[in-house]
Amino acid sequence: MTPDVSVLLPFRDAAETLAEALDSILAESDVRLEVLAVDDGSTDGSAAIARRFGAPVRVLEGGGRGIAHALELARGQARAPFLARMDADDVGLPGRLAAQLDLLTRAPELAVVGGRVEAFGEGVGEGWLRYVAWQNGLLTAAEHLRDRFVEATLCHPSTMLRAAALVSVGGWRDGGFAEDWDLWLRLHAAGFGLAKVERTVLRWRHRAGRATFTDARYGEEAHRALRARHLAPVLHAQSTRRLTMWGAGPVARRLARELEGHGLRFARFVDIDPRRVGGVCRGAPIIEPAALSGDDFVVVAVGARGARAEIRAHLLGRGYREPHDFVCAA
Repeated sequence: MTPDVSVLLPFRDAAETLAEALDSILAESDVRLEVLAVDDGSTDGSAAIARRFGAPVRVLEGGGRGIAHALELARGQARAPFLARMDADDVGLPGRLAAQLDLLTRAPELAVVGGRVEAFGEGVGEGWLRYVAWQNGLLTAAEHLRDRFVEATLCHPSTMLRAAALVSVGGWRDGGFAEDWDLWLRLHAAGFGLAKVERTVLRWRHRAGRATFTDARYGEEAHRALRARHLAPVLHAQSTRRLTMWGAGPVARRLARELEGHGLRFARFVDIDPRRVGGVCRGAPIIEPAALSGDDFVVVAVGARGARAEIRAHLLGRGYREPHDFVCAA
């Protein structure tokens, strides 16, 4: 019988946690599923643990080529029209797959459905908790579209994807960037919706040495380059308007420099600091917010905590529409 959902689970040296992850997924009783567990170069006996589960777990050899290759390998073997992600050190919560499958079935415009997550483990700090809280606060497709350039709006291992939509954008890509955020941005650009079910679906484990914290692909410079690459076509489409950056600090200057590499230059910058207003940033004048007009298309790029929400409220209060008249990019 063809499964409803194929679960893609890459692993490498996960002997301590793999059994718990698999148990949590296989406990789903309301969904016909198969698990494609890809051994991405383990040396600790993880593959033997996965094989002990027998059917419906199929163990594939990934050869240690990385997560994007492992996921593409599993995608090529998957039999279901919906693909769920899972990591070997996380814990799925009861009803996750059924809830996500239900929403994807009812909403054909959606390509990806995630859910709220609970962060746990020794790698969890204040900054990570703020990031998870921000992700958890985005539920609707409109909210994910609105904040798509800020950061990855979905926790990758919490998601279920429509296989046909994934094929249409070329699947996961390998490179010097976060493979999940790159995929979400490509799906947005193709017109697909991303959303979450309004429930906690996953316990998301964090450890101090995991790739999220140590791999350059997930660092600030790589994120900025990825953001600029996907933001550039949106800004080029606004060629009849004056391109304006709200922010004149380090975050804005670095993003502006990155976008210059894509043929874009900002006509002016906005700042609320009277010491900066009247000055120059990257060759363009710095203005106060009151000087904005309907001719401006505004990119918001600020680093101070809470500033993005304040700027968004200010622009919406002046009749600007998001994302038609401005977009948040930090």
